Amino acid sequence: MVSTGAVDGLISGMNTSQVVAQLMQLEAQPQTNLKSQVSSQNLIISAYQALNSRMAALQTAAEAFTAPNALTPTNPTWQAVKATSSSTSVTATATTGATVGGLAFDVTALSQSQLSTVKISSPNAVTTANALDITIGATTKHITVDPAKNTAQGVADAVNAAKIGVTAAVVTTSTGDTVLQFTGTKTGTANGFSITGLTDSTTNVRAAADAKLTVGDPAAGGYVVSSSTNTFTNLLSNVTLNVSKVETGVTVAVAADPDSIADKMQALVDSANGALAQIGQYSTYNSASKSGGPLVGDFTARQLQSSILSKASKGLDGYGSFKQFGVQLNKTGKLTFDRSAFLVAYSADPTKVQNGVANGLAKAFADVADGATDSITGSLTTAIQGANARVKDLKNRITDWDGRLAMRQQMLKRQFSAMESALGTTKNQATWLAGQIAGLPSWGGSSSSGN
Repeated sequence: MVSTGAVDGLISGMNTSQVVAQLMQLEAQPQTNLKSQVSSQNLIISAYQALNSRMAALQTAAEAFTAPNALTPTNPTWQAVKATSSSTSVTATATTGATVGGLAFDVTALSQSQLSTVKISSPNAVTTANALDITIGATTKHITVDPAKNTAQGVADAVNAAKIGVTAAVVTTSTGDTVLQFTGTKTGTANGFSITGLTDSTTNVRAAADAKLTVGDPAAGGYVVSSSTNTFTNLLSNVTLNVSKVETGVTVAVAADPDSIADKMQALVDSANGALAQIGQYSTYNSASKSGGPLVGDFTARQLQSSILSKASKGLDGYGSFKQFGVQLNKTGKLTFDRSAFLVAYSADPTKVQNGVANGLAKAFADVADGATDSITGSLTTAIQGANARVKDLKNRITDWDGRLAMRQQMLKRQFSAMESALGTTKNQATWLAGQIAGLPSWGGSSSSGN
């Protein structure tokens, strides 16, 4: 007799397991559709997130030009300056706030650290009392030395372990002498040092020194500027000078830097084009392949595209077209930037161009980007949140279907198991009946006639 739990088709000859699997595929079609919707929503979310990054980049590029006060732009971009030097041994770097102008000077000295040596006269103790004092400025550091290691190397190890701004090393000269060498880790006269407590005398081979720049003749109203390093930040306001050679007749000039402003304008245009290209990639339908991006027909994407294009083409009331400083739309709906036109316009009237950019193109783009990326009210933010909510709902429905499908599968297995059992019973009854019929006596026979 077939077990009621069997679904292998032993009686019917059917592959009941396969039949159940096929039926379950049909039963699971609604859940499969839900899973497909989750995949589609995830693609949409990824597209929104990528577009959000593009819009954030556009906002950053735009805010490089926008100003707190629309009437008096104070953004550092508009104060860009560039410093140049007449000498390759002097580099000059200007930052916001540097005053346009120039200055001539001589590099009369470079900074250096102190170098002192002690010639070890005998293998006896190097220190007089197993210790030495090193004084840097007004600070004295007392360094003890292990009596068992009161040698040149032992003293060097103790000094290096103290880490006080002086290092020590043992040097063997070409004549075989042992020299204990002390070197300051910092340059400048303030970092000079003195040493006491050594058995042998110390020789200052190189004194600590400041770098010096001389402007004019100090005896006739000129002056000297010093630095403990070869870097000067106190000669010209917001200008850093680095010197590497003693030299006379060096000139440093500080001038406005419209090229750096033009670079940021190019970055602004590139960011806008990047956002437009991203929208196009995700919202274009390919009629040949009959497929499209995840944002085909999406209102949020279309609205952003429209806003960017309209802001670029509209211009600024009271100013006019942005073409005046080199920005315009071409026939393909892409922004172009004419660098030469911008530099000419900026040179002719910097204030006018600042107004057109800061209060026009850049502000318009910054507003569009902020309206899309704001962490609470941004159109892309709410679109992403909405899509995430849909995915969550779909996943909950998929989970519900897991339970329903499990119950349906068990029911089908029971039904097929019952069928096999019923067929088994019928087969057994048929076999018994056939046996009974075969065991019945034969009633037929032959007849004869008598004479």
